[in-house]
Amino acid sequence: MTNDTTIEIDQRVPALHMVRDFDAPPAAVFRAWSDPAIVVRWLGPVDVTMETERWDCSTGGAYRYVHRRGDDEFWFHGSFHDVRPGELIVQTFTWEGMPDGVALETLTFEDLGGGGCRLHAQSLVESFEARDMWLASGMETGIEQGYAKLDALIEGIN
Repeated sequence: MTNDTTIEIDQRVPALHMVRDFDAPPAAVFRAWSDPAIVVRWLGPVDVTMETERWDCSTGGAYRYVHRRGDDEFWFHGSFHDVRPGELIVQTFTWEGMPDGVALETLTFEDLGGGGCRLHAQSLVESFEARDMWLASGMETGIEQGYAKLDALIEGIN
Protein backbone atom coordinates (compact mmCIF):
# COMPACT_ATOMS: atom_id res chain seq x y z
CA MET A 1 0.00 0.00 0.00
CA THR A 2 1.25 3.49 -0.82
CA ASN A 3 0.40 6.26 1.61
CA ASP A 4 0.63 9.90 0.61
CA THR A 5 1.74 12.78 2.79
CA THR A 6 -0.50 15.81 2.99
CA ILE A 7 1.29 19.11 3.60
CA GLU A 8 -0.80 22.20 4.27
CA ILE A 9 0.18 25.74 5.19
CA ASP A 10 -1.52 27.67 7.95
CA GLN A 11 -2.79 31.10 6.88
CA ARG A 12 -2.90 32.44 10.48
CA VAL A 13 0.56 31.50 11.75
CA PRO A 14 3.81 30.53 9.98
CA ALA A 15 3.31 26.80 10.28
CA LEU A 16 3.23 23.69 8.13
CA HIS A 17 0.88 20.82 8.93
CA MET A 18 1.71 17.35 7.65
CA VAL A 19 -0.34 14.18 7.90
CA ARG A 20 0.83 10.69 6.92
CA ASP A 21 -0.68 7.27 7.52
CA PHE A 22 1.49 4.22 8.17
CA ASP A 23 0.58 0.55 8.04
CA ALA A 24 1.98 -0.05 11.51
CA PRO A 25 0.85 0.61 15.07
CA PRO A 26 1.82 3.85 16.85
CA ALA A 27 4.46 2.09 18.95
CA ALA A 28 6.35 0.99 15.81
CA VAL A 29 6.14 4.40 14.12
CA PHE A 30 7.26 6.08 17.34
CA ARG A 31 10.19 3.66 17.60
CA ALA A 32 11.19 4.56 14.03
CA TRP A 33 11.41 8.21 15.15
CA SER A 34 13.11 7.59 18.47
CA ASP A 35 15.66 4.80 17.86
CA PRO A 36 18.78 6.25 16.19
CA ALA A 37 19.67 2.89 14.60
CA ILE A 38 16.35 3.06 12.72
CA VAL A 39 16.25 6.83 12.10
CA VAL A 40 19.49 6.74 10.09
CA ARG A 41 17.94 4.20 7.72
CA TRP A 42 15.00 6.37 6.61
CA LEU A 43 15.19 10.07 7.55
CA GLY A 44 15.83 12.21 4.49
CA PRO A 45 15.96 11.94 0.71
CA VAL A 46 17.13 8.76 -1.03
CA ASP A 47 20.36 10.39 -2.23
CA VAL A 48 21.72 11.18 1.25
CA THR A 49 23.32 9.11 3.96
CA MET A 50 22.75 9.99 7.59
CA GLU A 51 24.94 9.71 10.65
CA THR A 52 23.98 10.72 14.17
CA GLU A 53 26.43 12.46 16.46
CA ARG A 54 23.88 12.14 19.27
CA TRP A 55 20.24 11.11 19.47
CA ASP A 56 18.60 11.06 22.89
CA CYS A 57 14.87 11.01 22.17
CA SER A 58 13.69 11.58 25.74
CA THR A 59 12.23 14.58 27.52
CA GLY A 60 15.14 17.01 27.90
CA GLY A 61 17.28 15.08 25.40
CA ALA A 62 18.97 16.42 22.28
CA TYR A 63 20.08 15.36 18.83
CA ARG A 64 22.61 16.30 16.18
CA TYR A 65 23.02 14.57 12.84
CA VAL A 66 24.48 15.03 9.39
CA HIS A 67 23.10 14.25 5.95
CA ARG A 68 25.81 13.65 3.36
CA ARG A 69 25.38 13.91 -0.39
CA GLY A 70 28.71 13.36 -2.13
CA ASP A 71 31.17 15.83 -0.59
CA ASP A 72 28.37 18.03 0.82
CA GLU A 73 27.36 17.87 4.47
CA PHE A 74 24.16 19.26 5.98
CA TRP A 75 24.11 19.38 9.79
CA PHE A 76 20.95 19.58 11.91
CA HIS A 77 20.36 19.75 15.65
CA GLY A 78 17.64 20.27 18.21
CA SER A 79 16.22 19.48 21.61
CA PHE A 80 13.50 17.08 22.64
CA HIS A 81 11.17 19.06 24.92
CA ASP A 82 8.48 16.48 25.62
CA VAL A 83 8.54 12.81 24.66
CA ARG A 84 5.70 10.42 25.46
CA PRO A 85 6.37 6.99 23.95
CA GLY A 86 3.85 6.02 21.30
CA GLU A 87 2.01 9.34 21.62
CA LEU A 88 3.98 12.58 21.25
CA ILE A 89 7.31 14.19 20.43
CA VAL A 90 7.82 17.95 20.83
CA GLN A 91 11.20 19.10 19.55
CA THR A 92 13.11 21.97 18.06
CA PHE A 93 14.74 21.66 14.63
CA THR A 94 17.61 23.74 13.26
CA TRP A 95 19.52 23.40 10.01
CA GLU A 96 22.98 24.65 10.91
CA GLY A 97 23.27 26.37 7.52
CA MET A 98 20.65 28.83 8.84
CA PRO A 99 21.30 28.75 12.61
CA ASP A 100 18.82 31.53 13.41
CA GLY A 101 15.93 29.57 11.88
CA VAL A 102 14.61 27.37 14.67
CA ALA A 103 11.37 25.45 14.17
CA LEU A 104 9.18 24.08 16.93
CA GLU A 105 7.85 20.69 15.84
CA THR A 106 5.05 18.65 17.34
CA LEU A 107 4.52 15.04 16.27
CA THR A 108 1.49 13.08 17.43
CA PHE A 109 0.94 9.39 16.74
CA GLU A 110 -2.77 8.59 16.32
CA ASP A 111 -3.91 4.99 16.65
CA LEU A 112 -6.14 4.19 13.66
CA GLY A 113 -6.97 0.72 14.91
CA GLY A 114 -6.31 -2.38 12.85
CA GLY A 115 -2.55 -1.86 13.16
CA GLY A 116 -2.44 1.58 11.54
CA CYS A 117 -1.06 4.92 12.70
CA ARG A 118 -1.65 8.47 11.51
CA LEU A 119 1.29 10.81 12.09
CA HIS A 120 0.35 14.46 12.60
CA ALA A 121 3.34 16.79 12.35
CA GLN A 122 3.35 20.55 12.78
CA SER A 123 6.37 22.79 12.22
CA LEU A 124 6.09 26.35 13.50
CA VAL A 125 8.77 28.69 12.14
CA GLU A 126 9.66 32.32 12.88
CA SER A 127 8.00 33.99 9.88
CA PHE A 128 5.79 33.44 6.85
CA GLU A 129 8.87 34.11 4.68
CA ALA A 130 10.79 31.32 6.43
CA ARG A 131 7.85 28.95 6.00
CA ASP A 132 7.71 29.74 2.28
CA MET A 133 11.48 29.18 1.99
CA TRP A 134 11.03 25.73 3.56
CA LEU A 135 8.39 24.90 0.96
CA ALA A 136 10.54 26.18 -1.90
CA SER A 137 13.57 24.17 -0.67
CA GLY A 138 12.24 20.86 -1.95
CA MET A 139 11.44 19.62 1.57
CA GLU A 140 8.33 17.86 0.29
CA THR A 141 10.45 15.56 -1.89
CA GLY A 142 12.75 14.70 1.01
CA ILE A 143 9.79 14.01 3.29
CA GLU A 144 8.04 11.78 0.74
CA GLN A 145 11.23 9.86 -0.04
CA GLY A 146 12.05 9.41 3.64
CA TYR A 147 8.58 8.15 4.46
CA ALA A 148 8.75 5.74 1.50
CA LYS A 149 11.98 4.35 2.98
CA LEU A 150 10.23 4.07 6.35
CA ASP A 151 7.34 2.17 4.73
CA ALA A 152 9.87 -0.38 3.47
CA LEU A 153 11.33 -0.77 6.97
CA ILE A 154 8.17 -0.65 9.05
CA GLU A 155 7.31 -4.36 8.98
CA GLY A 156 10.66 -5.21 10.51
CA ILE A 157 10.15 -2.87 13.47
CA ASN A 158 6.61 -3.92 14.37
